[in-house]
Amino acid sequence: MIIRPEGPADLGGITELTIAAFNTLPISQHTEQFIITALRRAGDLSLSLVAEIDGHLVGHVAFSPVALSDGTTDWYGLGPVSVLPDFQRQGIGSALIKEGLTRLETMGGRGCALVGDPAFYSRFGFRHCPELVLPGVPPEVFMVLPFGEDAPSGEITFHEAFLATE
Repeated sequence: MIIRPEGPADLGGITELTIAAFNTLPISQHTEQFIITALRRAGDLSLSLVAEIDGHLVGHVAFSPVALSDGTTDWYGLGPVSVLPDFQRQGIGSALIKEGLTRLETMGGRGCALVGDPAFYSRFGFRHCPELVLPGVPPEVFMVLPFGEDAPSGEITFHEAFLATE
């Protein structure tokens, strides 16, 4: 498996694998591919990595900037992360997330936030942080990972692209 930054030739494949990855998930609103496209169009797809096996895209992860009400900068949101159904549960998503977090920290990132399953994301160091909230989202599924420092406090706002529906 090769993990690398997305390239122009990957865009269609990213859309297809994202649709396939979320197709049967009942918690999905099936807008993940639109979110990625909207982030890219806005120039706010800070880090977009693909996983490739034998020349075929099998996974993707996106990171974009988030705003913090206390003015803290250099925090990012993780998601969506997608793996083709036939390749799920083989460590591809985990490898993409780990590589992305490493690259974010190397780029000067100060932390990362997400909405997701605590049982899955806690293995990467994500945790609940009562000082940070994402309005309208249950605190049990909102998690953060500060890079080497305590988390700031206040409200986090994800990019408006997360509201994209087409």
